[in-house]
Amino acid sequence: MIKSVLTIAGSDSSGGAGIQADLKSFAANGAYGASVITAITAQNTTGVYAVEPLNKVIVKAQLDAVFTDLNIEAVKIGMVADKAIMNIIAEAIHTYQPSFVIIDPVMVSTTGHSLLAEDQIEALKTRLLPLATLITPNLQEAEVLMKRKITSFEDMQKVAKLLAEETGTNVLLKGGHFPLEQARTLKAIDILSTGIIFESDWIETGATHGTGCSLSSAICAQLAKGKTLEDAIRISKNYVHNGILNAQQVGSGSNPIHHFHQFWKEI
Repeated sequence: MIKSVLTIAGSDSSGGAGIQADLKSFAANGAYGASVITAITAQNTTGVYAVEPLNKVIVKAQLDAVFTDLNIEAVKIGMVADKAIMNIIAEAIHTYQPSFVIIDPVMVSTTGHSLLAEDQIEALKTRLLPLATLITPNLQEAEVLMKRKITSFEDMQKVAKLLAEETGTNVLLKGGHFPLEQARTLKAIDILSTGIIFESDWIETGATHGTGCSLSSAICAQLAKGKTLEDAIRISKNYVHNGILNAQQVGSGSNPIHHFHQFWKEI
């Protein structure tokens, strides 16, 4: 039986990130995806132009509707731009007890736009992050969460471990914006707080819109299907890596990955 997974996140009107990227990633990784929308954004490949959080009543109604009908194995939480909604989500996680919770602490978009107000960051750290099986910050997000700069591989290792200790969960610190040279080759290196290092060839590309959303959703789907955390991350990193390699031009800015690269072919 196909596993059901849930994304709780904002909507991306251009389709490359947020809820839309999550649902595509779920499907591409063999899981059935449901969604709870927390905010509507006006965005495209060049930037985010407006964010409108939904009323907490409709967010709660969505959560209850999904959880009381579908057997949700795993949940991915993305952009939550309202403290009241964070509390509603935390209560739902406590009530319905999904087996896995993956949190992508979305605070800054790929195009550099702030998506989370300063006064909401502490609520994210105290209400949601401790509920996670895994959190997947990029370097910018980890710097905000830990209030310290990351300028080296050693910094990455320290911050991943410290953030895991502070939140009581696993942390996958993503280093895609900070390529490291190994054997004269640039590598994108991610660090799991347990000490495991994941590396792939660094790609010079503009097709990075929604990569964080897609990676965390792929991990969510793979965990729901029974993969170990390490295997789920490796499979998902490979999925996103190939999605970047096969990206197609759809806008004038930072284009999204090709979520269905392994299925499409010329007819």
